[in-house]
Amino acid sequence: MQLPVDPIKVQLLEAILPHVAFDGWSPSAFDAAVAEQGIDPVHAKTLCPRGAVDLAILFHQRGDDAMAEAMGTADLNDMRYSEKVAHAIWLRLQVVEDKEAVRRGSTLFSLPHMAPDGAKLIWGTADRIWLSLGDTSDDMNWYTKRATLSGVYGSVVLYWLGDTSEGAVATRDFIDRRIENVMQFEKFKAGINNSPTLKPITGTFARMASMIKAPNRMPNVDLPGMWRGDR
Repeated sequence: MQLPVDPIKVQLLEAILPHVAFDGWSPSAFDAAVAEQGIDPVHAKTLCPRGAVDLAILFHQRGDDAMAEAMGTADLNDMRYSEKVAHAIWLRLQVVEDKEAVRRGSTLFSLPHMAPDGAKLIWGTADRIWLSLGDTSDDMNWYTKRATLSGVYGSVVLYWLGDTSEGAVATRDFIDRRIENVMQFEKFKAGINNSPTLKPITGTFARMASMIKAPNRMPNVDLPGMWRGDR
């Protein structure tokens, strides 16, 4: 459960967005937002120790919140599971009100020293999507679902940032193709899991996974994708 965000921090986020388009998520953009809102710089630093970086993180997390809210009212009854995942990714893009802020954020979190924060944010988005779809897995599937979706979502965002098609229809097609790639891998994986020769090995991994009980933190290793079959 996320803690409530200080209203002043939200105020700073709204104030910094016009500056981000020109200065990125930079100290100068943060200082300009603080000055415009007449907030004590010391208090602002208390709320955002890393300045604009903390506001960039908040910007991303608020997008996740908006996506989860939209998923809560979406009609998914006639969709297959893969279509629901694709729809959630599409909604996550649709709730973005400032594409340039996302572009600047992608640049920020691609820096080597910021990459861990960027990976954590993408992982968090994947987690929110699975939770919005009612995922209750608590074994290796918990990790592999999110690892796979993180890769899909990250590639979709990069494609979307360069998409100039009307209504971003090219991005929607790209999402569908990426989801189809994953589902093809799932069919291949299912064959491995059902193989009498490889079953002892996959069973060992399953037992190891059952011992992992830390669903609220991102693992320190990359894992292969594992979505359960389509419906």
